[in-house]
Amino acid sequence: MYTCGPTVYDYAHLGNLRTDLFEDLLHRVLNFNGYTATHVMNITDVGHLVSDGDTSEDKMEQGARRIGKSTWEIAAFYTQAFQDDLRRLTMLEPTRWCRATDHIPEQIDTIRYLEAKGLTYRTSDGMYFDTSQLPTYGYLARLDIAGLQAGMRVDMGEKRHPTDFALWKLSPPHHQRQMEWDSPWGVGFPGWHIECSAMSAKYLQLVSYDLAPY
Repeated sequence: MYTCGPTVYDYAHLGNLRTDLFEDLLHRVLNFNGYTATHVMNITDVGHLVSDGDTSEDKMEQGARRIGKSTWEIAAFYTQAFQDDLRRLTMLEPTRWCRATDHIPEQIDTIRYLEAKGLTYRTSDGMYFDTSQLPTYGYLARLDIAGLQAGMRVDMGEKRHPTDFALWKLSPPHHQRQMEWDSPWGVGFPGWHIECSAMSAKYLQLVSYDLAPY
């Protein structure tokens, strides 16, 4: 089982931890019924943008500026705080923790694979997943794709569809971010949606990509 952990720019609040309690209950039910559960939980320490439309700045950069420390320092501090919260609530420890910043190559390979399948497009600020190329997109969440109205909550920018999301965001010109990496599309950082896809695929052995080095 793979569960999405915190974005470590601040303390977790009660609403955040409610989700973790549900996940812990599922883990315990699996154990109770005789299964050996491999529980993977991620730490989002880069790529979670402030707005719903994949615009504005990374929450990590915003949190670092608020506290006056580096993004790496606040990521370590709030990761520890979150893990302490889980122990206080007597939750089971995940089998494996994985940080987004430790898996940049896996995320780049996942985006390259999607690009080779014709599922992405490029804008002036990055690479996006084209949800119109996936007819079943939104099925699990029962999303009313046709009923979504762009512009109500999401700044479309150069996105083609309201449901499209950033895979890789380019760093602003003439501005070096605290967390950024080279990629086939330019220096930047991953979007937070691709992080869980890449890490769950790796640790739960879901897929493998046959890609030439970039």
